[in-house]
Amino acid sequence: MTKVKTITNICCIGAGYVGGPTMAVIAQKCPHIKVTVVDLNEQRIADWNDTDVNKLPIYEPGLADVVAEARGRNLFFSTDVDQAITEAQMIFISVNTPTKTYGVGKGMAADLKYIELCARQIARVSKDDKIIVEKSTLPVRTAEALSTILNSTGNGVNFDILSSPEFLAEGTAISDLHQPDRILIGGEETEKGQAAMETLVAVYENWVPRENIITTRVWSSELSKLTANAFLAQRVSSINAISALCEKTGADVDEISRAIGADSRIGSKFLKSSVGFGGSCFQKDILNLVYLCRHFNLPEVADYWEQVIKMNDYQKHRFAKNIIDSLFNTVSGKKIAFLGWAFKKDTNDTRESAAIYVADELLQDRAEIHIYDPKVTEEQIFADLKYLQTNRMNSHSCNSPKFAELSSDEIRSLVTVHNDPYQAMAAAHATAILTEWDEFKNYDWQKVYKEVLKPAFVFDGRNIVDKKQLSEAGFEVYNIGKGK
Repeated sequence: MTKVKTITNICCIGAGYVGGPTMAVIAQKCPHIKVTVVDLNEQRIADWNDTDVNKLPIYEPGLADVVAEARGRNLFFSTDVDQAITEAQMIFISVNTPTKTYGVGKGMAADLKYIELCARQIARVSKDDKIIVEKSTLPVRTAEALSTILNSTGNGVNFDILSSPEFLAEGTAISDLHQPDRILIGGEETEKGQAAMETLVAVYENWVPRENIITTRVWSSELSKLTANAFLAQRVSSINAISALCEKTGADVDEISRAIGADSRIGSKFLKSSVGFGGSCFQKDILNLVYLCRHFNLPEVADYWEQVIKMNDYQKHRFAKNIIDSLFNTVSGKKIAFLGWAFKKDTNDTRESAAIYVADELLQDRAEIHIYDPKVTEEQIFADLKYLQTNRMNSHSCNSPKFAELSSDEIRSLVTVHNDPYQAMAAAHATAILTEWDEFKNYDWQKVYKEVLKPAFVFDGRNIVDKKQLSEAGFEVYNIGKGK
């Protein structure tokens, strides 16, 4: 039987939302293992190494404490990729896998160029056997492509390829890592492949019970990640579809969620209606799943999953249209305050945030948007809007009109980012809540009412504020999935 290795040195390529927190927790829980996180982005690595752990490039509750405990002891951040690869026995690949914006599969398939670059660099540098762990979200059969590159261009060393997708929820990533529902590891059904899997199992067993570690064939592991996100996104789109009906009939979507969530066959999670889901995974993974289904000539299956994305697009468009309709069919020249820009609370991640798309639709009518988010920078907000403009042709929405591209100067003339929420809302025609930050619930809404234009509108895209309290203060409050 092939011997299970004892791992003392791990390298992770990619210091983003997955690689950084995951490696920090591995280092915290495995002080006997040296963990080095590498990235070509010098500023990102500098931020990870900042002496003030509150200035880390990623905001995640509890992350700063974990990094403070392990950094300099056995957790290191570096731009020297070659050295980290050379020293490591196990290499995690955690680089970006965006949706393709060109060529075959444009707008749906995953772009694997960064994965391929990693594989070629690993093959070029490695002088001894390595275990390679796919941590990025990848389409089925990527491990096969990795194996082909590594074993055909390497230096005669042996590479074992494992799939171990992450199932983190941003905002609770550290608690998810400390107490995961499950760790999934996929590998080849050979003696050598099984030994590689058990080697990774041994790393996680430092804090994760063995019964919470699932081992599968590599293809099942890769597809499990896409399927899990597709199922979760499907639940959000399903309750959002019902929210539209609730608004027409006078039903309350929260009451419906509570009623159906009490059914043990359904459960209560991911039944919170909102302006729409965002984040780096749901849309990208579903589109990847759609692409795979079309590739394998399963059009009915592809159409089924594609409808989840269309429903999400519709929810964002419906929210923006409600703002325009309520403000007498135009928002041109009107100040609209946005509370929140991140795709969910307790993170500074803005990828696919509903706020970006709602803002984009209002900007087409030349609204003046004033934004406050406690963790998202002004630089990131303008980068998000510009990225959306330049990639509009790749938009998957079929529910909203084809918009004209705005220049950077036009965007900057219409968008203002604030550090003070009250300043953002002062003299506003309407306030839109796009992220469910807890602090929004505790604002002095009486004070806000005195400073805004009348009639005073609040569009609660997350159903977090007390509608009765705000209505008594004088606001006209619009919720998702609730009658007036």
